[in-house]
Amino acid sequence: MNRRHAIQSALAALIFFAVCAVYPAAAGRKPGAAAGDTAVDTARDNLQLSYKIDHYLEVADSGAARGEDIYWHKCWACHNKYQQAAPQLEGLFQLSTLITGVAVNDETVAAHIKKGGPGMPSFGTTLSDADVADVVSYLHSGKCCVEGESLPANPRYRAETNKWSVPTSLSGGAKGTVRVASGDSAEGIMVQLIAPSGVRTTVYTSENGNYEFPKMQAGDSYTLRIANPLEFKPFQRDSVRIDGATKLDDIVLERITKSQLLPATPEIEAQLSGDELLWNLPGTTEEKEALHQTCALGCHSFQQIFKNRYDRRSWATLVSRMLHRGGGPLINDPLEPVTPAQSAVDQILINWLAKVRGPDATDGALRAFPRLTGESNRVVVTEFELPRSMQSAHDVYGDSKGNVWYTSHLNRYFGKLDTHTGIVTEYQTPLTEGGQPGTHHVYVRKDGEVLLSEPWSHKLLKLDPKSGQMKEVFVEAPFPINSAGMADFDLTPDGFIWASMGGGYSAEKIDPETGKIVQKYPMKVPFSYDGIISQDGNYWAGGAISGPNGNSAELLDIRTGKMLNLDSGYRASAARRGGFDPFGNAWFGGENGTIVELDAEAKRIREFTPPGPTEPYTDLYSAEADKNGEVWAGELHGRNFLRFNPKTSQWTQYAMPEPYAHSRALWVDKSTTPTTVWYADYSTGRIVRIQPLE
Repeated sequence: MNRRHAIQSALAALIFFAVCAVYPAAAGRKPGAAAGDTAVDTARDNLQLSYKIDHYLEVADSGAARGEDIYWHKCWACHNKYQQAAPQLEGLFQLSTLITGVAVNDETVAAHIKKGGPGMPSFGTTLSDADVADVVSYLHSGKCCVEGESLPANPRYRAETNKWSVPTSLSGGAKGTVRVASGDSAEGIMVQLIAPSGVRTTVYTSENGNYEFPKMQAGDSYTLRIANPLEFKPFQRDSVRIDGATKLDDIVLERITKSQLLPATPEIEAQLSGDELLWNLPGTTEEKEALHQTCALGCHSFQQIFKNRYDRRSWATLVSRMLHRGGGPLINDPLEPVTPAQSAVDQILINWLAKVRGPDATDGALRAFPRLTGESNRVVVTEFELPRSMQSAHDVYGDSKGNVWYTSHLNRYFGKLDTHTGIVTEYQTPLTEGGQPGTHHVYVRKDGEVLLSEPWSHKLLKLDPKSGQMKEVFVEAPFPINSAGMADFDLTPDGFIWASMGGGYSAEKIDPETGKIVQKYPMKVPFSYDGIISQDGNYWAGGAISGPNGNSAELLDIRTGKMLNLDSGYRASAARRGGFDPFGNAWFGGENGTIVELDAEAKRIREFTPPGPTEPYTDLYSAEADKNGEVWAGELHGRNFLRFNPKTSQWTQYAMPEPYAHSRALWVDKSTTPTTVWYADYSTGRIVRIQPLE
């Protein structure tokens, strides 16, 4: 592998949504039963988004609309106009023959999808006949084929049609008690109110099963439910009246089984986090590490791998195309050359996936991680829907007017969320000839101007929110368009952009008006995945290159131009994205599961390991310090958000209502007391607010 391909592939791996290999199987599933249960019926919770994601039900239950959902998650990464390897499928049914030479009709197209071919997996073991029929229906439609330039409406976004205020307080609202019929503890259960606008507010039960919501707008059309019921039968109560401190009727939950083990049904598996699924699967440490060290980069969650059932040939095809795709954000031939060491890991991974997620694999009973207790349940979590489905929400950043701006990967949409109403103002990026659309990082200047990076189009977008005018600035980059350009960046007080782009072996100071690199500051590694500016504007810091093997960190004194290059030795800290704390120390989310500190005064790297399960597969992607110096980070493959106090070494975990804490970047609102943390959930396409009670 030459240096250019290695650099491109490493950076693209972190910012690429590997959609060809993901999402669940409707065919071939062989669920297991919990010990002691002969037949366990786990009812479907229609409000559990993770189940809808797993079964392509985000937009519709059937037909062309559902087919678009499947196409986006299964086919788009190979069959799109921005890549050169696979044929484009727009106008497929106007052709006389397929590339195999057979006539084009519904039967032959469906057969090809099921059978696959060279470079294409066989979807017949992981898609049902109904799934394939919906894809064929979509291929017939005038909307085929989605290129990230138009996304379907999200049916759960109702903030514009059903205007409703979003709670701003942390208490004083409806309250009640959860009891478990069997007498088990009811601590740490997630109780959720869904407003008419679609905004979801979740609170957590105390050791006595009590809960209390924030004060909400009065109304009689709320939905009360248990989020992620998991070991309990789903609970939902519609048309609930809320008015101030309403006392709600007790919620009595029934366990789905008397066993501590849970049946491996689609409904249960959809509620498990990725690290829970991996922990439950059979396999050696070597086999699981083969997955962990190659597929844990954050491009997608583990759930999106484990819900598939492919044969060995198909897993081999997918591993090759996902891990050695030829650089850039898309899957192109020729694939990169593979070293003998890489090939050996590939074979371990392929064999293991074919064994535990092959067409004939049987899932055993499952053990879920314990619910959280104590301080972990003193929090309010609010989930905001976005107007588009299939939206890979990426970064967030707040402005001074109470709005949160977000970016979205692999499509033209980005927007502004009014946090008081849940209403979103959408914008679309201008298309660039030959360049895959998609925004990465967002930054709001003090004057209100919004800056966004478009790495594959090599652009910096500058939006004036008042006028709606958008300016494109093409950023100087070492590689051609559709190879990763500037992704992450920060600003110094003088307005200059700072970044570290692939292959430059430097930190770059960039003119925001021209996009030209003004100055380079040499580093010992090809690039830093992130580059951040200290709060006083005097220091730039960068973490490791992308990938699990990086151990570097850099600190630049902007005033003197002196660059300090550090490493964590044999231990690969793999620092990704982060920010400075109020004391001048840089913090990063470590890809290998730790929060990484670049200690400015001591000039050293330190790692802090969060509490976790026996097998630590909850890697981190980004970390950010609040005004008190506490550091926050979301688990890539877990459901928990982490809060770390460096002064006391105390960790607090907060469980999210869906089994994801898939944060590519977070924004900490330093104006609130207690702290407020925001992130874009890459897996659900929602914006999430976390408000601890203290």
